[in-house]
Amino acid sequence: MLAALVSLAGPASAALSLSLDQQPLQPAEHAASQALLDEALAALPPRMLQQLDRQVRVRWSTRLPHQAYGRAGGNLIELNRRLLPSLTDGSAARQRTDRVHGTVRQELLATLIHELTHLYDRARLWSPAERSHQAFCRQRAASLGLIGLPEACRGQTQRRFTLSDDPYLLDIAGWPQRVGSRGERERHNAQVARSPDTYELTSPLEFVAVNLEYFLLDPSYACRRPSLHRYFREHFGWQPAKAEQCADGYPILNAGGDFGRTPLLRLDPKRVYEVDYLFAEANDAWVSRWGHSMLRLVICAPERTPGPDCRLDLDHHLVLSFRAFVGDVQLSSWDGLTGAYPSRLFVLPLGQVIDEYTKVELRSLASIPLKLERREIEMLVERSAELHWSYDGDYYFLSNNCAVETLKLLRSGTRREELTALDSILPNGLLGMLINRNLANASVLDDPREALRLGYRFDSYRDRYQAMFNVLQERLGLPQQTVEQWLELTASERQPWITRADLRASAAMLLVEQAALRQQLLLAQEELKKRYLSGRERGDASLAKADGALQQILANSGYLSRPAELLNDEGYGLPQAGEWLRLEEQSDQRQAQLNQLSGELEREVRLLLNDERRLELESIERNLEQIGQHLRQLHKAEGGLELR
Repeated sequence: MLAALVSLAGPASAALSLSLDQQPLQPAEHAASQALLDEALAALPPRMLQQLDRQVRVRWSTRLPHQAYGRAGGNLIELNRRLLPSLTDGSAARQRTDRVHGTVRQELLATLIHELTHLYDRARLWSPAERSHQAFCRQRAASLGLIGLPEACRGQTQRRFTLSDDPYLLDIAGWPQRVGSRGERERHNAQVARSPDTYELTSPLEFVAVNLEYFLLDPSYACRRPSLHRYFREHFGWQPAKAEQCADGYPILNAGGDFGRTPLLRLDPKRVYEVDYLFAEANDAWVSRWGHSMLRLVICAPERTPGPDCRLDLDHHLVLSFRAFVGDVQLSSWDGLTGAYPSRLFVLPLGQVIDEYTKVELRSLASIPLKLERREIEMLVERSAELHWSYDGDYYFLSNNCAVETLKLLRSGTRREELTALDSILPNGLLGMLINRNLANASVLDDPREALRLGYRFDSYRDRYQAMFNVLQERLGLPQQTVEQWLELTASERQPWITRADLRASAAMLLVEQAALRQQLLLAQEELKKRYLSGRERGDASLAKADGALQQILANSGYLSRPAELLNDEGYGLPQAGEWLRLEEQSDQRQAQLNQLSGELEREVRLLLNDERRLELESIERNLEQIGQHLRQLHKAEGGLELR
């Protein structure tokens, strides 16, 4: 008979209800309390109301700690009775608090939402029809005196993810899947900057409860945490009616080395035409032997309609690069293995990255387009901006390096299922997997000449230097066979050849001599590192002035990779219009300081070099000046315009 009743029963109407627990309350206290409960219910998503088909009691308690607003257990929520008088007389709506929601009344409202979210999160997420079916079964079982559910009601529902164990929410919340760990999640949340309430970082359960407070109560939540807002909106099939209009684009800080330019930019995802996997090939340094992973944003110039020609707008392209933020001049291999360096997302101009790798480190770059849909590109840009403002992780050369961080960003930013199965801790390994899984278009590299012309490849300058040296060898009959042998000569040994060079050879010599200068600057940098570290330990007075400038540069430049420092923990998530002016003032002030300190350091460090190194640098600079003069004279003699 019970089975027949179950099969014939239609969906029952059920929904969450909040009831004040029986306790002595004055009429005004009861009315104010009921208004608070009604407002909490009105704020909840319809799906949450339907699935929490139960009665939850709310009681004013004198047993809570003084600073606590409330707590929950089972189907009972207790609120701190010391707050009842201000709720009753209306002052709670005006009384400011140092807690995150501003007023005492908003905090009480957020407390109810927080605890109800825990109930919802713990519940198995059935559809409304399944819920109604279960409720009917429980009622019939109780009327017949049965313990538990009858057989007709069992096995008809299927377990679904709750919010706090949903894999995608964990990815964007800050507990991503660890690469190389077979699905294990990160134990600690590293999205510590610009948090609305650090309590959210204690566990995924608390993260969900805290963020649902903001999703329901803060009209700016969609602009401050767009990825999470989208997740909750899609989960509930609903969003609060009150929402602010978000600005186009996201604020970012360009960490380029030109301290004379403002670093604050607005990144508009609609201007990003494509995203490339930017791979720096390996060199002999042990930390670089597997290459370096980055992402290149192909950004269209403001006047250009998004399309393939945006690849020509190189001055507008940006690079997303996870790097170890080294707060000292020494890069320690041991510290890199033990995670002593912060891992941060740097936003850099493409031109600087090209120069850094191809001219200084003599490493080639490959820029391989990722096969992403338009929506995925915009989500990835959005997620990158969020991490830029929130993430401060630990960099491990062998487990949480550039490849691992890039893969985690691609997973959380695109939501592509194919990326979940990828598992590589090596930059070159990740590139191979992206190509093999048809997620990256490596065919752009098939024709090397076209790849260079179209900006899919940027060759190491080593080949260019050798080509220029070949011109010198042909025109001047040099005895050296390689550019490296030529650069092993001192600047004074190369100087006599300057006046023998014709126009073409002089142009080639200028480029090669510039390579000699970069080489000497790298050697000088290494020399200064060693002297700085050993001298600082000995208390060398000659280092004091340079030490001060260097330490200030390190201290002041950290904000470029952790921009939240500029706002002194005010606000949360992506900065909004009201914070833009402060960002402009603070970033411009920091840049001016860095520009001044950089000049001071450049003057001081020359004095710290040994005589041999300093004289060699000065000789190279004289060679460059002489080559330039010689070029201008030759060009003028051949009837050309004067070169400047």
